[in-house]
Amino acid sequence: MASGSAIQIPSRLPLLLTHEGVLLPGSTMRSSVDSPRNMQLVRSRLLKGTSLKSTIIGVIPNTSDPASDCDELPSLHRFQILQLLKEKPYPVAEVEQLDRLEQFTNQTKSEEELGELSEQFYKYAVQLVEMLDMSVPAVAKLRRLLDNLPREALPDVLTSIIRTSNQEKLQILDAVSLEDRFKMTIPLLVRQIEGLKLLQKTRKRKQDDDKRVVAIRPIRRINHVPGTAEDEEEDEDHDDIVMLEKKIKTSSMPEQALKVCVKEIKRLKKMPQSMPEYALTRNYLELMVELPWNKSTKDRLDIRAARILLDNDHYAMEKLKKRVLEYLAVRQLKNNLKGPILCFVGPPGVGKTSVGRSVAKTLGREFHRIALGGLCDQSDIRGHRRTYVGSMPGRIINGLKTVGVNNPVFLLDEVDKLGKSLQGDPAAALLEVLDPEQNHGFTDHYLNVAFDLSQVLFIATANTTATIPPALLDRMEVIQVPGYTQEEKIEIAHRHLIPKQLEQHGLTPQQIQIPQVTTLDIITRYTREAGVRSLDRKFGAICRAVAVKVAEGHHKETKPDRAEVTEEDCREHIAEDAKTESISDTPDLALPPEMPILIDFHALKDILGPPMYEMEVSERLNQPGVAIGLAWTPLGGEIMFVEASQMDGEGQLTLTGQLGDVMKESAHLAISWLRSNAKKYQLTNASGSFDLLDNTDIHLHFPAGAVTKDGPSAGVTIVTCLASLFSGRLVRSDVAMTGEITLRGLVLPVGGIKDKVLAAHRAGLKRIIIPQRNEKDLEEIAMNVRQDLNFVTASCLDEVLNAAFDGGFSIKTGLEHLNSKL
Repeated sequence: MASGSAIQIPSRLPLLLTHEGVLLPGSTMRSSVDSPRNMQLVRSRLLKGTSLKSTIIGVIPNTSDPASDCDELPSLHRFQILQLLKEKPYPVAEVEQLDRLEQFTNQTKSEEELGELSEQFYKYAVQLVEMLDMSVPAVAKLRRLLDNLPREALPDVLTSIIRTSNQEKLQILDAVSLEDRFKMTIPLLVRQIEGLKLLQKTRKRKQDDDKRVVAIRPIRRINHVPGTAEDEEEDEDHDDIVMLEKKIKTSSMPEQALKVCVKEIKRLKKMPQSMPEYALTRNYLELMVELPWNKSTKDRLDIRAARILLDNDHYAMEKLKKRVLEYLAVRQLKNNLKGPILCFVGPPGVGKTSVGRSVAKTLGREFHRIALGGLCDQSDIRGHRRTYVGSMPGRIINGLKTVGVNNPVFLLDEVDKLGKSLQGDPAAALLEVLDPEQNHGFTDHYLNVAFDLSQVLFIATANTTATIPPALLDRMEVIQVPGYTQEEKIEIAHRHLIPKQLEQHGLTPQQIQIPQVTTLDIITRYTREAGVRSLDRKFGAICRAVAVKVAEGHHKETKPDRAEVTEEDCREHIAEDAKTESISDTPDLALPPEMPILIDFHALKDILGPPMYEMEVSERLNQPGVAIGLAWTPLGGEIMFVEASQMDGEGQLTLTGQLGDVMKESAHLAISWLRSNAKKYQLTNASGSFDLLDNTDIHLHFPAGAVTKDGPSAGVTIVTCLASLFSGRLVRSDVAMTGEITLRGLVLPVGGIKDKVLAAHRAGLKRIIIPQRNEKDLEEIAMNVRQDLNFVTASCLDEVLNAAFDGGFSIKTGLEHLNSKL
């Protein structure tokens, strides 16, 4: 019955909750019940000798009740729930029939307005029916309904028949005004008609391509009219295309991108689904819709909270924290600040990647990491062109799609390890991405439209800048992240590393104790690194060993039956309690879980084995011809021994230790300067000649020959080593040096001073000789490290030799020091 029927509904109605769909006036629906309340309603009101047609109940949508089959329910009227009277054994509510309200609303509209809407609706309904196969009985019945039913009943009837979502049916059900129902239903009819037209064109084109006649099948499945699976799939694809077109038109993409998408969606509508390009075009449009063209997160610009968060997450790293707080401060004063391009350069294990994650957390932004190590195809950055099979966007656009906003924090990890191949140079492809003046219009080959990357905060990490192309390095702001001092490592271990390892291994601080003295032993004797990765692994090994002891203790703690307890068991338990807390003294016994296990040096030796590194500096310097230099590597600073020996020969200089060209030149410079100043320093060879190469061969060796060595910082060390050899004097055992030399004996500045000083500090050295022009670099070193060391700044080799030997290096009297006139 339609909503205009003469049947009046009572003021109190039992309610049936259904989840299959939405029941509209004038239509029928097969419902199903399985919940206790619905089953009680069916038993008491519908199955007591009365038919469904003689019993009036209220049907409301409910998505929470499960279902099983029941009869079809015809719909009479719309009603509104005024008050829920009871809920058990089934819901009963006081309701109000909405026919009067609907009639009152319709009377307020002019007959001309409703007449035009009614005629327009009827025209589209007839057009829809005519496009269907009239040989199907259900379609003929639908045509008769159009002619016989009142116009005001048609919106509800047709909405229940055509393909619509439950949400759209709910909107029609909520529309009390007839005008509103006409206005809401007409677009649904138009959508169905356009879909049928497109489906008919596609089928006709397919028939022409196959050159065969296909029997006409039902094009549209109306309610319970059976159709083929192929029809249903095509209908679903068409609905998806309609929804995709709607998303494109309602998206916030720029005008240029919108034009491209509209053009592609028109091509997609005309394209058969069997074409390979159909899936490519559809994937492209879906990506364009999903990209965050204008969606962004709001920055959390609380400077004090950011400072506290950074201090809690990371110890030391003052330069990095200062730069992040500067960015936040400027961002607070100016909202349209472009995202800077930061590059954290430092040895492995110092926390470069974790700092990037903390920056995103501080700003309240999304974080995405892109690993660039070993990347050798520029298409991974810029994407593939859509003409290729299997094309896809680059990692930048994919990352934006993943995070869903246009202002995330992108971490470009290991930017110094990019490769190059026949597929192009990815470092060159990054030039546009990492240029603040150009990345507002970054064009991915797959998108082929510009995307604004200016709001993205890019953070790159690298171990060294030597392998980064100069053009790419010029676009980034380099922030050096040096290694940690011993004090900083101890603090990091007890703040972050040990609690993390305890949590990962299921231990508590009441079960294990690691004093700071033990941590210092691990740092100095078992690890030799700039970062803390090896230190973290050592703590993991300790926790695993303790976990075994704790697990054994819990296993033995299980109490046996009273009859099985013997005097021997009691004695063993008393003996265990009397044991020391050190794990090393009880290698075979499990300790009770309430006793914390103390990790001392003996326990370290049991768990980690003998110490890997010992202080061997004094042993290596117990004879002339040995000096200690300082070197910088991508893994941090290191000390480097230089050894020299002389023998009878023909004046040849032999260099070993896998040296690069720069260090070979430094060695030749050193021997030339010493030969020219031999009389000044009273240096003679084995035969007593002032010509140091007269009938003498010199062998210069850099130990650890498997390691490649090169760089302009070993000149002063080689000179000191050779001066010790020819003078027969020992170099001080607590001194290390770095600096390059000229042929005239000047000392030139070098890089990596902080890492080199930390390496000397780790090795227990006390005096460090550096170039005078590097004195400004000492400000970056922590005060406690500077207090432990004695720095000597030298501008010429005379000052270096005087500082490297006890009592200075004597000069022959009568020789005046001549200053250069250059």
